[in-house]
Amino acid sequence: MNKKDYRKKLSKLQAELVAVQEWVRSSGRRIVIVFEGRDAAGKGGTIKAITERVSPRVFRVVALPAPNDREKTQMYYQRYIKELPAAGEVVVFDRSWYNRAGVEAVMGFCTESDTERFLKSVPNLERQMIEDGIILLKYWLEVSSEEQEKRFKSRIKRAEKQWKLSGMDLEARRRWYDYSRARDRMLEASDTDLSPWYIVSADDKQAAHLNCITHLLEQIPYEPLATAIVTLPEPDQTNAYPDKKSLRGRRYVPEGF
Repeated sequence: MNKKDYRKKLSKLQAELVAVQEWVRSSGRRIVIVFEGRDAAGKGGTIKAITERVSPRVFRVVALPAPNDREKTQMYYQRYIKELPAAGEVVVFDRSWYNRAGVEAVMGFCTESDTERFLKSVPNLERQMIEDGIILLKYWLEVSSEEQEKRFKSRIKRAEKQWKLSGMDLEARRRWYDYSRARDRMLEASDTDLSPWYIVSADDKQAAHLNCITHLLEQIPYEPLATAIVTLPEPDQTNAYPDKKSLRGRRYVPEGF
């Protein structure tokens, strides 16, 4: 697919996401969208495609850093629960409570009993969220080993992308099969009929964006609202004055383009 066709298809889907936004805002519904996957699977790009044209006041992206010392003493779910949406909000998690079954388990940041306890409790947590009226969608972006290698090498070669590559990423690459086993264990424990996981084939970034957004729209029972008729008013001339002249002598950014 060429870039022009991709942008055309994406633009159409993004217009529907705006319709979802207005439906969520007017109905007071709450939506949670969870994105998980290996490093370089394209979570950030997919989230950007979803949120590019909607209001950040409705679609809120949550990408929590590693827990601080205080958070480490709290109930594990606590810092995620406080990010859940209020009425009229969509919260998109760029990684989520599933860190405990992924990076924390693989890298040894938690104990085996911590992971086991999490996997036993998470279906109940999600059941409570759904029974409380939250629409919960969970996406796992699946990238091949060959494609991950290609994307990591691209980050190494391009200076503007090197910030994306951390020591953790390099170690995650070495532990590819440990992550595969952690993924399988997570899916086995938490892919339920009530709260299923949806796998997105992500080797082709553009196709992944379009497929994921199309599926997402199919899962939300939104009803497009009528488009408001807006009339642009003329400026009130009562207090008119030569405002352009009033900026003379001010510091302007040089117009080099």
